[in-house]
Amino acid sequence: MLIEILGTGCAKCKQLARNAEEAVKASDIDATVVKVEDIKEIAGRGVLMTPALVIDGKVIASGKVLTPEQILQKIAQ
Repeated sequence: MLIEILGTGCAKCKQLARNAEEAVKASDIDATVVKVEDIKEIAGRGVLMTPALVIDGKVIASGKVLTPEQILQKIAQ
């Protein structure tokens, strides 16, 4: 599983990345967390508000910081 955090490096983007890493560590899921900071790539995915959480190429959330628990719920879906 590939989990991507789309954002330019702001505090909220960094917090979402930390929360995603925490969620992966708390689960038995084999996942990689990657940060994407290139604004052209972010815009190319149709994301207008950051941070955004992308799981296996699908934008799950945009413009908010999900908690580790919320991220685990999204992963399990």
